[in-house]
Amino acid sequence: MAGQIKDKDAFQRLNFLYQAAHCVLAQNPENVELARFYCHTERTISKRLVLRQDPSVKRTICKRCNSLLLSGITCTVRQRKRRGQRQTVVRCLSCGLTKRFLNNPNYRLWCEQPEAQLENQPKPETNPGCQKDPTKERPPTQPESEKSNTT
Repeated sequence: MAGQIKDKDAFQRLNFLYQAAHCVLAQNPENVELARFYCHTERTISKRLVLRQDPSVKRTICKRCNSLLLSGITCTVRQRKRRGQRQTVVRCLSCGLTKRFLNNPNYRLWCEQPEAQLENQPKPETNPGCQKDPTKERPPTQPESEKSNTT
């Protein structure tokens, strides 16, 4: 089990605001302004407290107008194929901002890769340069000027 989460109350508040924005739009799709206010408040709190949001949450909030992107209500979602790559194109109906996401089935976000997890990181050594091995110590060397004087 993981240890204590820093700023747990703040994450709970962000979660509540995100769910509240979803509920507002589910009950009345014309309440876009209230959902936008909730998302704007969520983004402001996460920036102020320097908290990283999950990429799945960040992808569903418009960067320009802070509206919650729900397909058919506040955005349009299209599948395109360009240069041999499949893309999902999400367009905000409020401000017109377009986001493009690759549909590569083998693609994984950095945070989903095993090497990004802290428990998979190698343990750092305790400063190997500072530890001296007495068996490998060399005698002090003489400067060049002293070497020529002694011979």
